[in-house]
Amino acid sequence: MLIQHIQQISSELNLFHYNEIPVLELKHSLGEAKISLQGAQLLSWKPANESQDVLWLSEIDPFQLGVAIRGGIPLCYPWFGGAKQPPHGTARIALWQLTDYSIAQDKVRLEFSYFDQQQVLQAKVCMLFDDKCEVQFTHCTDEQVQLALHSYFSVGDIAQVEVHPLPTVAFNAVSQQKEQYPSPRKIDQHIDCIYALEQSQNLITDKSYQRQIEIEHHNATELVLWNPWHKEMSAMQPQDYKNMLCLETARLSQLLNKGDMVSVVLKITK
Repeated sequence: MLIQHIQQISSELNLFHYNEIPVLELKHSLGEAKISLQGAQLLSWKPANESQDVLWLSEIDPFQLGVAIRGGIPLCYPWFGGAKQPPHGTARIALWQLTDYSIAQDKVRLEFSYFDQQQVLQAKVCMLFDDKCEVQFTHCTDEQVQLALHSYFSVGDIAQVEVHPLPTVAFNAVSQQKEQYPSPRKIDQHIDCIYALEQSQNLITDKSYQRQIEIEHHNATELVLWNPWHKEMSAMQPQDYKNMLCLETARLSQLLNKGDMVSVVLKITK
């Protein structure tokens, strides 16, 4: 990959091009983060004193303008899935703007805005970093829409991972029917399940990395649990499924209205 420095915004915040994609790099005493301006997509978050990134990002992604980036937290908006084109909406392949930021010793705040071709504001994303990371999405138009914060989490070994607490019934998008599952849930096959959100907090317990990823969902109605297993996916290597897991914060059945905000908060616990 060709990485080229474009601009220093502050001593902690710099803009690069990763191939064709503009990417902000944050280096702060609180930790490090990378955000693609295509899609306002958090690609990487590594808190201070953590050796492993919290998020998974494909090592073979082409970073090509107009092509969705595989990993981090893509924004599926204003629709989810493949009912319309492009799949998972336009926001994740559109260029967003950094419209505000503040960098203090104990907190970093970055704000991104998505405008349509007529320069009408469609949505805003605010990212907050301290000992936690929060991604806040606000819908800004009159149209009712869907949203998923499609978080890809980095795990040491999928065979040593459990997700809990989860409801015991989910819609299986592979078999297209509701099915029963245990909680906590282990990942041992291709999983694409939509759960009704019953509890606002989940844990990914990762014995290999000896950590827990604590995930808080705010103003969401569904969770999507996904791992492709051996299914061939674009910008993924055959063994990548062993080191990633998606647990998505979603508003699918209850559409977003103007001004509605959905957020996810991530924290590492031992």
